[in-house]
Amino acid sequence: MSLAVAIQMDPIETINVDADSTFMLALEAQARGHGLYHYLPTELAFRDGRLYARARPLEVRRERGNHFSFGAQQNIDLSTMDVILMRQDPPFDMAYITATHLLEHVHPATLVVNDPIHVRNAPEKLFVTHFDGLLPPTLITSDRAEIAAFRAEHKDIIIKPLFGNGGADVFHITPDDENMGALLEMFTDKYREPIIVQRYLPEVREGDKRIILVDGTPVGAVSRIPAKGDARANFHAGGGARKTTLTAREHEICDAIGPSLKERGLIFVGIDVIGDYLTEINVTSPTGIQEINRLDNIHIEKLLWDAIEIRFAQRRDHRPM
Repeated sequence: MSLAVAIQMDPIETINVDADSTFMLALEAQARGHGLYHYLPTELAFRDGRLYARARPLEVRRERGNHFSFGAQQNIDLSTMDVILMRQDPPFDMAYITATHLLEHVHPATLVVNDPIHVRNAPEKLFVTHFDGLLPPTLITSDRAEIAAFRAEHKDIIIKPLFGNGGADVFHITPDDENMGALLEMFTDKYREPIIVQRYLPEVREGDKRIILVDGTPVGAVSRIPAKGDARANFHAGGGARKTTLTAREHEICDAIGPSLKERGLIFVGIDVIGDYLTEINVTSPTGIQEINRLDNIHIEKLLWDAIEIRFAQRRDHRPM
């Protein structure tokens, strides 16, 4: 099976070939004989009922500083592609949401991974609220009185933007911290959305666990250890990687959410677990493949492409004649 694969992502020039998950997906697709094209989200264009992208044929290789080659740019009708990987990084803003609406015009005849409708409907910090008993004590609001009451109850809290990513603007507020008012003013000035507030989980000092699920099934995990003096374990925020295995509770969490992920066409998902609690379900542009591969000597990108090819074959077999 040779597929035409378009990758919608940020500039490939700037990626770290030793850490980037999209790069691994591209390498594996190329190894399977699939043809690759690259375009930026800003290069999408909807015209007269058709969705186009100014895309370039792409070749990739694991060579630092020389990891890709482009062919000549072409204006491609995306309905002629077999698979589109939607892999641009958040923030999950109106530009991101608009891209999901545009990709709906070709999905599912062209398989978009992840399903753009359910990417749009599953922002990581909100989707998780639909699964009872998995979240730590959590408040989502713009109401300062509610935030003050939550802090009075739980004392030690985390506040973060509802649609943030990579650990940006995540703050640990201790019971004696006097900066709460200033932080809320900053959030009000910077964001229009409500704030998410959660009880601080001291277990984060032992690691925030990233678990990768492929078509609803857990396939690997890595513990992300916060840097000294930081409450954030995200790799983008300087967190370190440590080998780990899944606990019984983590298997329970995966069992609880897995069927919903599979049903929604969310093939590549990364969840974050601290202690016994699920904190996020990442469906936009999950990361962690390379860290888990190195620690566990596995190849998650192969499992992902197996799942994508199965989904593609199922859709092709059910297309009207």
